[in-house]
Amino acid sequence: MDLSSAIALAAPIGVGLAALGSGIGLGLAVLGAMTAIGRQPEASGKIMTNMIIGAALIEALTIYALIVFFILLGKIG
Repeated sequence: MDLSSAIALAAPIGVGLAALGSGIGLGLAVLGAMTAIGRQPEASGKIMTNMIIGAALIEALTIYALIVFFILLGKIG
């Protein structure tokens, strides 16, 4: 197996794992936020703001993985 075929095989798997991890992380973040809002409805604004910031940071992982995927895709050809 040469380097090009190894990259062609590993790059999509890496993006898939990053997307899977991001999905699990977002699900847990929303679960925690909804549980916290259910316990303290008066703090929902502050909780929601923190959850949105956290969700943006979680999504950054998937975006970085996608950028690396396209960089590696350029090295295949």
